[in-house]
Amino acid sequence: MTVPRQLSDRYELGEILGFGGMSEVHLGRDVRLHRTVAIKLLRADLARDPDCYLRFRREAQHAAALNHPAIVAVYDTGTIEAADGLLPYIVMEYVDGVTLRDIVHEHGPVAPRRAIEIIADVCQALNFSHQHGTIHRDVKPANIMISKTGAVKVMDFGIARALTDTGNRLTQTAAILGTAHYLSPEQARGETVDARSDVYSLGCVLYEMLTGEAPFVGDSPLAVAYKQVREDPAPPSRRLSGISPELDAVVLHALAKNPENRYQSAAEMRADLILVHGGQAPDAPKVLTDAETSELVSASPLLGQWQTSAHVGTGGGDASPGSGRGRRLRLWLAVIAVLTALTVVLTTAMNSFGNGTHSVRVPDVHGQTQQDAIASLQNVGFEIRGPVAKSDPTVPDGHVIDTDPAAHTALAGGDAVTINVSAGPPQREVPSCSNLTADDCIRSLADSGFGRTRQMPIASATVPPNQVIRTNPAAGRLSVLVDEVTVEVSTGPETRRVPDVSGQSVDEATANLKAAGFDVVLRGAVDSTRPLGYVISTDPSAGVSLSIRSAIVLRVSRGNQFSMPNLVGMTYVEMVPYLKGLGHVGPLLNGGDVPGADEDQNRVVQQAPSTGSAINRDGTVTVRYGS
Repeated sequence: MTVPRQLSDRYELGEILGFGGMSEVHLGRDVRLHRTVAIKLLRADLARDPDCYLRFRREAQHAAALNHPAIVAVYDTGTIEAADGLLPYIVMEYVDGVTLRDIVHEHGPVAPRRAIEIIADVCQALNFSHQHGTIHRDVKPANIMISKTGAVKVMDFGIARALTDTGNRLTQTAAILGTAHYLSPEQARGETVDARSDVYSLGCVLYEMLTGEAPFVGDSPLAVAYKQVREDPAPPSRRLSGISPELDAVVLHALAKNPENRYQSAAEMRADLILVHGGQAPDAPKVLTDAETSELVSASPLLGQWQTSAHVGTGGGDASPGSGRGRRLRLWLAVIAVLTALTVVLTTAMNSFGNGTHSVRVPDVHGQTQQDAIASLQNVGFEIRGPVAKSDPTVPDGHVIDTDPAAHTALAGGDAVTINVSAGPPQREVPSCSNLTADDCIRSLADSGFGRTRQMPIASATVPPNQVIRTNPAAGRLSVLVDEVTVEVSTGPETRRVPDVSGQSVDEATANLKAAGFDVVLRGAVDSTRPLGYVISTDPSAGVSLSIRSAIVLRVSRGNQFSMPNLVGMTYVEMVPYLKGLGHVGPLLNGGDVPGADEDQNRVVQQAPSTGSAINRDGTVTVRYGS
C-alpha cells in the first residue's frame, strides 16, 4: 500500500523506526507544533480486515486517554486515504532512547538496584493503566524504553489488546507466539486475562533483567508456552549470584502460576520492590534455601520418619544428603508436609463453618463472544439470564460487555447471571447541515452525539463563505458516534489573478485566459498602433484577483494608427514618401513659414501631431518650414 508522505496536512512521514505485530512505526514531524513525533500505521493487510481496522481505531482512542509520565503519550489519531483504502494511524510521543531488550542484549544483566528502580516505574505505569480499564497484554522488554535522561517509558498500550481481542488462540496467533517468553499461564491457555496477567509478564521482564535470560526458554514458542503453564521457575539467584533472597521472593511471587497467588495489582508489586530497595523484607513469601529446607524437614518428626524410610528404601547411597536425588526428595517431602497441613486446616474450617452451600466466583467473561461466555458461566454451574443487548463504543458487536452480578462476585452454585452483550458502538443518522454555518453545524452534530469533527475548507462558487457544503458521512446516513465526521466548509469562489495577455493575438489571449479559469468576452476594436487583431489590454486589468469563471473583456487593436515620426529637418520632398511608407493617407498641410530660421530654410521646423503621438492613418499632419 502506498502511503502519502504527509498525513492530514499536518504530519510529515519520515523514515521507518521499526515494525510491530500489526503496525509499522515511522519518525514524523508535526508541522503545526514544530515537534518530532512517532507515527504508528496499521499494517496494510490488517487495514483491509474490518474487525482489525475498527479495533485499532477504538484502541487508539482508548490509549490516548492514558496520560502518565511513564507512558508514551498519544497525541492524535486519524485515518488517511492510501492507494488501497483508508489507513488508520496514531501519532505518539517520540522517545529518544533504547529499549530494555537492547540494553540486556548488548550489556547483559542489569544491576539489581537499577532493575528495581526501572520496574517500580513500570509498575506505576501499569497500575495507572489498569485503573483506567486498560490491560497491556504485551508487557515485554521491547515495549519498555529508557530515554537518554534515564526516564522510563512504557509503549504500545491498547495495541496488543486490539490483537488479542480477535479471539484467536495461542496456536493461531503469530504475534503471541513471538512473545511466549513473557506470556502468563492464563494467556498461554487462551483464557480471559486481567491486570494480574500484566504482573506476571512484568515478573518475566524483571527476571530477564536480573539474570540476562527469560525464566523459561525452549526450542519453540509452543515449548516455552508449555513451560509457562507447567513448570516453576528457578529463583533468579540460582542463575546469577548477587541477587538477594528478598528480590528472589518478589520475582517468584509475581511469577505464581495461579493469579490468586500473585500480586493482585502492580501497585502491590511496586510496594514490595520499594521495601527491597530500602533493605527491608517484602510481604512476598520467603524463598527457602536448600539449607533452610533441610532444617525444616529435620525439625518435623513425621518428615524425619519419612526421610529415614526413604533412605532405607533407596539403599542408602543414592539418596544421601549431599546427592541431588536426596535434595529433591527432601523438597518433595516438604511440599507434601505443607499440603497435608493445609488439607487438615481447610477440612476443619469447612466442617466447622460450612453450611453445605457451594460458593463460586463469577468468571470474568468481558470481551468473550456470547457463545463462549455462556459456556464459561454454565461450566461453573450458573444459570444464564439474557443476553441483554447494549450499545458499547469499545466492545465489538456480539461480545460480552459485563455481567450482573459483576465478575469475581461470590455466588451460590446454580444462581442466575445476566450477560450484557455489545450491539456494537451506538449509531445515529448524521443530521443535515444544509444552509448552516460551520459553527452551527458542529453544534448540531454534537447535540446528536457526534463529538469528533474535522473542518475541511473547500472553494465553492455556489455556496457562500463559511457555510457548509456537505458532511462526510452524508446527512441521513447512519454513522458510529465515536467516528469522525468531516465538515466541508465553503471558502467562497476560488480566486485567481488575471494574467497579462497584452500584445498577444486574440486566439492566444483567449486560450490563456480560459486556461486560468476565466470566461472571455470580446468588445469592439479600438484605435491602436498595435497590429490589427492584437490585444491592447483587459478589463479588469492584469494582476487583479477575480473569482474563477468571471468574464474578462478584451480590448483589441483596429490596426489603424501609427506612431508619429520626427519630421524636423526634412524637406517636403523627403517627408512625403516617408509618411506614405508609414501608411499615412491623410492630408499634409503647410502651417506657414517660421521667420528667422535661415539655416533651416525650406525644412520642417515644427510639426503636429508631435513626435511619438498616435495618429490615425487618415489623420491630418501639419508642418511649418523655416524661412
